[in-house]
Amino acid sequence: MPEARDRDRLFPKLDDPQIARLARRAERRTIRRGEVLWDLGAPRFDFYVVLSGSIEMVQPRAGREESITVQGPREFTGDVDLIFGSRAVAEGRVRDDGEVLALAREALLAFVQTDPELSDLILRTFLQRRAFLIAHGKGDAVLVGSRHSADTLRLREFLSRNGRPYTYLDVESDEAVQDLIERFGVRPEDLPALIVGGDRLLRNPTNLEVAEQFGLTGALDDGKVHDLVIVGAGPAGLAAAVYAASEGLDVLVLETSAPGGQAGTSSRIENYLGFPAGISGQLLAARAFTQANKFGAKFAVARSGAAFQCQQRPYTVALEGGGAVKTRTALIASGVRYRRSDIPGVERFQGTGVYHAATYLEAQLCGGDEVAVVGGGNSAGQAVVFLARTVRHVHMLVRGASLAETMSRYLIRCIEELPNVSVRTRTRIVALEGSGPLLERVRWRNEATGDEETREMRHVFLMIGADPNTTWLANCVALDEKGFVKTGNDLGSEDLATARWPLARPPYPLETTLPGLFAAGDVRAGSVKRIAAAVGDGAGCVQLVHKVLQE
Repeated sequence: MPEARDRDRLFPKLDDPQIARLARRAERRTIRRGEVLWDLGAPRFDFYVVLSGSIEMVQPRAGREESITVQGPREFTGDVDLIFGSRAVAEGRVRDDGEVLALAREALLAFVQTDPELSDLILRTFLQRRAFLIAHGKGDAVLVGSRHSADTLRLREFLSRNGRPYTYLDVESDEAVQDLIERFGVRPEDLPALIVGGDRLLRNPTNLEVAEQFGLTGALDDGKVHDLVIVGAGPAGLAAAVYAASEGLDVLVLETSAPGGQAGTSSRIENYLGFPAGISGQLLAARAFTQANKFGAKFAVARSGAAFQCQQRPYTVALEGGGAVKTRTALIASGVRYRRSDIPGVERFQGTGVYHAATYLEAQLCGGDEVAVVGGGNSAGQAVVFLARTVRHVHMLVRGASLAETMSRYLIRCIEELPNVSVRTRTRIVALEGSGPLLERVRWRNEATGDEETREMRHVFLMIGADPNTTWLANCVALDEKGFVKTGNDLGSEDLATARWPLARPPYPLETTLPGLFAAGDVRAGSVKRIAAAVGDGAGCVQLVHKVLQE
C-alpha cells in the first residue's frame, strides 16, 4: 500500500461542492461487502466517488492476492486506464457496505472537458497513480526474461513507454523465477514470457499481441469513415489529435510503438517552451496522450500504417497486422526511422549491447560500466548527460571536428562540466567484437591521426540521425531527394502535374500532392527538427483539415 506521505497526493478527498457537481451527472448506488465493481483486465469500468463505506483495489501475486489500497469516503477510484479506455490494472471490490456515485467512462470524459477545476485534479491524480504503480512494479503482468535478450528489452521498452506497470524477473538473478517457470511450464525457448492477470501466459509475444492483451489497440471498424486519421503519435501527431478531437472531429491515431515517437525516448528535454527545469520525453508524451484521450481521440498502438491506398476517396490506410481504416482526411506524422549504421556486424548486437535510445531501462543494463555514445547531435548530447549520472565513464565519439557544428550550446556546456565524459572528435567505430550475441569489445579509429584503440566495453549507444519513415506511402505523394514529404509551397508545378492535382486551388500549407492528405513534423520536407516545431505543425494542420472537410 502507498505510504502515508503519498496518501494525500494519490487519494485526495473531494469537498462538498465538487461532489455536488459530480452528483449531477452520476448515478447514486448502494454497494455491499464483497461486491466486485470491476474485474482485473476489464475492458470497461466506471469511475466511483465513495460517499460511505470503502472500496479495495487488489491484484494477483504468485498464487495470492495483494491489496494495493483501500479507498474511503470522499475519495475517487480509477487511474489513466479510465481515460485511455484500456484494460483495468487492478480489481475493484467493496470492502465495507456504503454508497457511491458512479460515472461511466463517457460521462467522465464529458465532465473533465467542461469542469476545469475537477479535470485538473482528476487527471493529475490519475497520472500520479499510474506513475506510482510503475515505480513500484504493481501491475497485472510479470515479464520473465534475460538482460542479455534483445526481445526482453523490446518488451520492457514497449510496456514502459506505454505506461503499463509490470514486474520484471530476470532468469539469471531473481530467485522467484524458478517457481513461476515450473508453475506455468515455461521452456527456455518461450522466453521472454509475459504472465498476465496471474493466469495467462504469452510466449515471446509480439508488440501487437501485448497491445491486444491490454486493450491498447482500440476498436477498429473497417467500415467506418473517420474525419481524420493520424499516422504516428509523435509530438506532431499528438498535437493534431488534441486540437482535432477538442474541436469535435472524429480522430483515430495509429502508432507503431508508443506515444511520443523518438521524442518519447529522450531522457530530458530542456529547451521546450514552458518547462524551465526540463521534462523527460516519456512524461511529456504521457501528458499529451492523456490530453488527447480526454477530448475523445482514439488510439491504436502497434497498428501502424503498412500502405496508403490513394486511388480514391475516402482514403484507406492498410494496417500492419491486417485490416484497414478509412478517412476523409489524413495526416502523415510517421516521423523518422533510426539510420542504419555502417559499423561492421552491428546487427548482431542490436538490443544486447547496441542501443538507439538512452532511457532508464538501458541505464539499468549499463550499471557502473564504461559506455560509448556515437553521434554529435542533441539526442547524443542528452544521452551523454543522462548516462554520465550512473555509468563509470562515457566515451562520446563524433565524426565531425567539434560539437559546435551540430549541438545546442547548453548541452555542450553540460558535457564540458562532466568529469567522466571524454569527447573524441573525428572518431568512428571500426569494429564490434563479442561472443554470441553479447558485445565485449569496441575498436575505434581517429580519422585525423589514423590511431586505433580497443576497449573492453559492453554498451554502445548509436545516435547517428534518422531517415524519413515514408516507404509505406508507395509513391502516393511527392518526396524530396532524401525521401521527406513535400508540402505546400515546396511543391512545384511539375510535382502537381505528375500527381494530377485535381483542384482549382493550390495545396494548402502542410498539404501534399493529394487533397486532404497532410504531413507534419520530422517527416515533412524542410521541417525544423525540434519538438516545438513539430507541435506547431500538428496544431496548425487541424485548421486546414476543417477547410478540406468543408469543400
